[in-house]
Amino acid sequence: MSQTPVSREREVPTVPNKRPHVVVVGGGFGGLAAVRSLRKADVDITLVDRHTYNTFSPLLYQVATASLNPGDITWFLRAVRSRQSNVRFVKGIVVGIDHDAKTLALFGDVSMTYDYLILANGVTANFFGTPGAEEYAIPLYKRSQALQVRDRMFEDLEEFAINGQDSDLRIVVVGGGPTGVETAGAFAEFRNLDMPTTYPELDRSRIHITLIEMAPHVLAPFNEKLRVYARNSLEKRGVDLRFNTAVKEVRPDGVLVEKDGAEEFLETGIVVWATGVTAHPTVLDWNVPQGRGGRIEVDEHQQVIGLEKTYAIGDISIGPDALPQLAQPALQGGKHVAKHIRAGMKGKTIKPFKYTDKGTMATIGKSSAVASITHMPDMTGFLAWIIWVALHIATLLGNRNRFATLINLSSKYLFSGSHNAIVGETPYIVAKHRMELTPHEKEEAEARVLERRGETRKQPTASETAELAAEFDE
Repeated sequence: MSQTPVSREREVPTVPNKRPHVVVVGGGFGGLAAVRSLRKADVDITLVDRHTYNTFSPLLYQVATASLNPGDITWFLRAVRSRQSNVRFVKGIVVGIDHDAKTLALFGDVSMTYDYLILANGVTANFFGTPGAEEYAIPLYKRSQALQVRDRMFEDLEEFAINGQDSDLRIVVVGGGPTGVETAGAFAEFRNLDMPTTYPELDRSRIHITLIEMAPHVLAPFNEKLRVYARNSLEKRGVDLRFNTAVKEVRPDGVLVEKDGAEEFLETGIVVWATGVTAHPTVLDWNVPQGRGGRIEVDEHQQVIGLEKTYAIGDISIGPDALPQLAQPALQGGKHVAKHIRAGMKGKTIKPFKYTDKGTMATIGKSSAVASITHMPDMTGFLAWIIWVALHIATLLGNRNRFATLINLSSKYLFSGSHNAIVGETPYIVAKHRMELTPHEKEEAEARVLERRGETRKQPTASETAELAAEFDE
């Protein structure tokens, strides 16, 4: 006898009142801006995100290059309730949307109803169908990816330190936009300024930082003067620039590139993918109109085309006017959508969304940056760099994160004698040859121990010899 299957789907309980329910998907710049702009509105808000934290993505490369802790740039999303009682947080992944029933389906057979829906879930890396890129290249969209880059770098360095540098070490960064430029510059400074102290056994001339860009220049959104400055700053730091070059394939041991019809294989264990964005694959199941890169099509109020009371903001949206993929469009879009919701609840209308361009910036390294700020002349060098540092620290979420980032960046940039990289776990290295000292090398090492003690070399007693040998063996 057959039985009718019973659905195990459970609905997230709603607050016990009849106020409109606003669901915000994504706790990034745009999502939090919308949530906070609805703080005094007569609504109940549910913030949904696949992570329990917000990531300050502009500084992810600093985690990848061992300058910041991941906790310095992440903020606990449930803390949003500390100053806003009409919001709660649900950890989940949206796998489907029923627009007629106004219901979200979350992974794990969980459902949630809404009156207003704001999609602010961001984007992911676009590998443009490049063979092997998705498997072997690492984008910088999540803190786990930044930590993967960092730990792999130190794993390679420790391997060479133990077994000898019998080959070149290369780190490849694909993409000459702000993320690619900042990442390549930071890797180059680590090699140039820190490694002579921390890895004296390695030959820096055999450690290469390669930046690959299909265009003939870096920083396409900037004007020619700032592009030239950035290029010169990268070259000054010894970055290997490959312009007009396409990545044909990413392999476990390197990348195949092509320029002017000629192919070249660059051996590397680390490929940072810093170019191109596209919508998450799950958006295909949301029944929303999608445009270029799978991004959700919106009107002049950031409302999804054909769907009333459903909005998309930030990088995931594509509207009548092209907007840069920066924090400001997401922040301003989130505030506008909140304003549109409040106005609609009162039967009022507002003017269409108009993005206010406040400018853009990029840093190459210590005392070197470019800044194109609205109503100000273009800036390069130290002044642009100071503004970049101050702006990024100020826009972090939470005072703890601001102070921690200030301390760590000050340690890196102001106290040059520190060289205290932020490291994680690396696997044990298996030596490829026996590591033992000759009698002469051991005698020299014992002399260095005595020198540290402030003693002069003399014929040690039997007990001193045993103590010295024990210390040296440690």
